Amino acid sequence: MSVTSRYREAWEAFWREAPREQGAVFWDAEPALTAGRHLALFEPHLTDPGLPVVDLGCGNGTQTRYLADRFRHVLGVDLSVAAVEHARYADPAGQAGYRALDAAEKSETEALHAELGDANVYMRGVLHQCEPDDRQPLVDGIATLVGTRGRVFLVELAEAAGAVLRSLAQGPAGPPAKLAPVFRHGIAPGEVADAAVPDHLRAAGLTVLASGELPLATTESGPDGARVELPSKWLVAGREG
Repeated sequence: MSVTSRYREAWEAFWREAPREQGAVFWDAEPALTAGRHLALFEPHLTDPGLPVVDLGCGNGTQTRYLADRFRHVLGVDLSVAAVEHARYADPAGQAGYRALDAAEKSETEALHAELGDANVYMRGVLHQCEPDDRQPLVDGIATLVGTRGRVFLVELAEAAGAVLRSLAQGPAGPPAKLAPVFRHGIAPGEVADAAVPDHLRAAGLTVLASGELPLATTESGPDGARVELPSKWLVAGREG
């Protein structure tokens, strides 16, 4: 199964329009507030830190470059070719590799696993952006990449984040400047039930090894001037035995 052409084109249009500077996109928060916090939760569960790391849904590569400072082989992948171009532009030294990948397409994740072997996967806020029918195939693709030795760290917006986003979007002035393009391109965050995320992992043959809650930082400020943080749930999963 592959993602719909409408969904793919929505992301291409979003990233073609997005400014290239770091922090210009709603979710492009600095790594100290995102991947840095996540690694502290992820690393204790890695059975083999020497495995390649795949940053799935890498966008413009801000978190990928942070991961590349800490792991030997890091690859950022994204559905959008335009996003991959942003990531390469921001990484002229080539700290990490980047390529377009439809992770909901079985043949593509199988080919990448054949190339890399088992990998540790980092995915932040991708599942809730998917079309509902693509969510299980995406998690199945993650299970393919993880193989028998890898682990996945997955963080997704909690159900409670929906109320925060609706409040921002319905303010007197409309959505904030960095959130407006998300809605304009038809990729507004969808709501995924909190219980659905571990269910998707289990259906893919993965065992949830750890989970918790952590605010997900954005680059936008609310009416009070404070940074907008969205309620999120994180999970670490892999195959046991």
